[in-house]
Amino acid sequence: MLSIRNLTKRFGGLAAVNDVSVEFGANQINAIIGPNGAGKTTFFNLVAGAMPPTEGVIEYKGQDLAGKSPDSIARLGVARTFQTTMLFEESTVLDNLIVGHRLRTESRLWDVLINSKRLKADEKRCREKAAETLEFVGLSHIGHRYIADTSQEERKRIAFALALATDPELVLLDEPAGGVNPEETDGLVDLIHKMVDHGITVCLIEHKMDMIMRIADKIIVLDHGEKISEGTPEQVKNDPVVIEAYLGKEDAEA
Repeated sequence: MLSIRNLTKRFGGLAAVNDVSVEFGANQINAIIGPNGAGKTTFFNLVAGAMPPTEGVIEYKGQDLAGKSPDSIARLGVARTFQTTMLFEESTVLDNLIVGHRLRTESRLWDVLINSKRLKADEKRCREKAAETLEFVGLSHIGHRYIADTSQEERKRIAFALALATDPELVLLDEPAGGVNPEETDGLVDLIHKMVDHGITVCLIEHKMDMIMRIADKIIVLDHGEKISEGTPEQVKNDPVVIEAYLGKEDAEA
């Protein structure tokens, strides 16, 4: 589904991502791990169109994404969450999610000015999609609640729902379990499996190694912007290069 070839991003003399090549298959859970500053979030930014690559090819379902805008990439079916999702605190959960499906609608400024039938139909579809994604992530009961009154774990699920509202085929999750307890992490793991069961390919960045080793089909390890290992959890866990650079002996033996 996603093929990365010789991807490089330089900031002056610093290569945040350096000559990375990798392929992600459809309907899998792919993980990117590495120490802080390894280039993981920059890698996501390049795929999602937040910044252009210096060199390389980002091919999604046969189409090169390099240089495309984030909204164009989202329309092609790539959604992304962030470590900290910025939501409208004084709006309801449901109203926040209505925004997500707007990129699939056709109404424009003129439709708003005349309150056209197309605008009304689009608004109805967006509200229905928001309710559908809320149900999917298990939060139908808090659709009326203001974002300011939600917990950290609920915000994580809302971020999932916001991504799902765009009708994606590939979702990039940036530290989806950051800041939640072990029980809540297990619930998010179940949600990620549910997404894959519904035909969505997942690629995630995460520091919780026990979680990654349990759920990932494939792991990519970055260090100083370079790919130092790739494989199944078992292969990566026993790779001497990874143990030295990131996992450490205790984690590898756990």
